[in-house]
Amino acid sequence: MLQRNKCVTQRGERGFMPTRDNSWLSLPFKAWRLALESQTVVGLRMMRLSGGGLAAAAEAELMVTEKAWTAWQAQGLLTQNTLSGHPHRAADLTLDLYRRKVRANRRRLSKPL
Repeated sequence: MLQRNKCVTQRGERGFMPTRDNSWLSLPFKAWRLALESQTVVGLRMMRLSGGGLAAAAEAELMVTEKAWTAWQAQGLLTQNTLSGHPHRAADLTLDLYRRKVRANRRRLSKPL
């Protein structure tokens, strides 16, 4: 779907610049943002695991389960978008899926035990 964003031309006139919903230029930025947030979660998770005990065991089990489930969901997004004729959306939706999971983990791990 084509959207129209207001822009100002070089001569100062107001015009419209067509853009696409899934700009390939936004994907690297989304991936960079996901990488930064993921590093925060890795640090928080390492602190939780280094404490040992039942909390660390539960965290390790949850981590593996979440990773497998999220990979399964990402594969489903890829398949669904490819079969529906929109394979270009798969990368964008996959990054959004992982960002939601990382954000949830950051909120959960930031809370005290």
